[in-house]
Amino acid sequence: METKVIPSISNRARSMQASPLRKLASIAEERKKNGIKVYHLNIGQPDLPTDKVFYEQLLKIPQTTVAYAPSNGMPQTIKAWKKYFENVGIQFDEKEIIVTQGGSEAIIFAMCSICDVGEEIIVFEPFYTNYNGFATLVDVKLVPIPLSIQNGFHLPSEEEIEKYITPKTKGILITNPSNPTGTVYSKEELQRLVNLVQKYNLFLLSDEVYREFAYEGKFISVMEFPEISQQTILLDSASKRFNLCGARIGVLASHNEEVVQSAFKFGMARLSVATIEQLAIIPMLEDPFRFTTPIVEEFRRRRDVVYESLSEIPGVTYYKPEGAFYIVIGLPVKDSEHFARWLIEEFEYNKETVLLAPAQGFYATSGKGTNEVRLAFMLNVDDMKKSLKIIAIALEEYLKKFN
Repeated sequence: METKVIPSISNRARSMQASPLRKLASIAEERKKNGIKVYHLNIGQPDLPTDKVFYEQLLKIPQTTVAYAPSNGMPQTIKAWKKYFENVGIQFDEKEIIVTQGGSEAIIFAMCSICDVGEEIIVFEPFYTNYNGFATLVDVKLVPIPLSIQNGFHLPSEEEIEKYITPKTKGILITNPSNPTGTVYSKEELQRLVNLVQKYNLFLLSDEVYREFAYEGKFISVMEFPEISQQTILLDSASKRFNLCGARIGVLASHNEEVVQSAFKFGMARLSVATIEQLAIIPMLEDPFRFTTPIVEEFRRRRDVVYESLSEIPGVTYYKPEGAFYIVIGLPVKDSEHFARWLIEEFEYNKETVLLAPAQGFYATSGKGTNEVRLAFMLNVDDMKKSLKIIAIALEEYLKKFN
């Protein structure tokens, strides 16, 4: 019998990484079926309810047919995004705003707008792990600059960053406040980046989805540097600040007309963003602080509990996250992925355990993050305290068993 030759898939498909945040999730589900309670600290899905205003607005939508939206977004939604930005001190014209399918599509559109195949974007590691996936999709190379847990993952000097700029560099991408570290960059740190994008004629892409979650002072947006107004691309989303992760409404905004028009054309290729969700989020965008203020205060309390609880765990390296709802911590183990897997596969304390995100997946440099994990403080204060206690007990047992 003749052997049939099966066509091979693309190198792009082979090199696409699986999400390090989700790969232990199936094991967690099996543990739950066996009666073990699992505290999820692995993923940034807020546990708070979506405000009823969103659902009330859904019922008010007058349309008889759910039709395609314009490729750049519903006019009412664009206007609402404009008002949201005004509320946080940022000025955009409506023609400078493109509604996207979550912040993820905004990032992909930005990468496509500024880079040709094989060109480079600088990132600071650890970074949001899906940046790797986005770069693979569009055939862009991410150039990682390592940060240190010792100073809370703040930016290095301008001279150090400059070493990584090559003729292929087209932009610098930051998340501020940071996922996964919770770091909030100061105005002086951002000025270093501003100086470099001016000097080398680069774009500065700023993912500001956690803007409101800045606990130690005023948040500084890249849009506060008018000298690079034609080089900044703002990436944002309704997901986190309004507890609307599943609505998938994001935005790309820029004063650079060519960038916006490029994103518009990419938007035409995918037709449109979901009409219903665009209309339902309008009241939240128009009056954001009504919704974000209580959410931010709740996460501030959780951040404080995590910080205080970590001080009671021997051998852990940590800092006080200034924003978002994440922290990367160093553990006294050789392989944090092995520890996280053992924790979810085998360990239990009073029929409870914890699911963590090993930090290797947030780095592009081989060997980085091998003794680190990311915690997402998604649970209420009492459950966060229980989770950190379980981690402390588990670490003690793990070190006796494996180290």
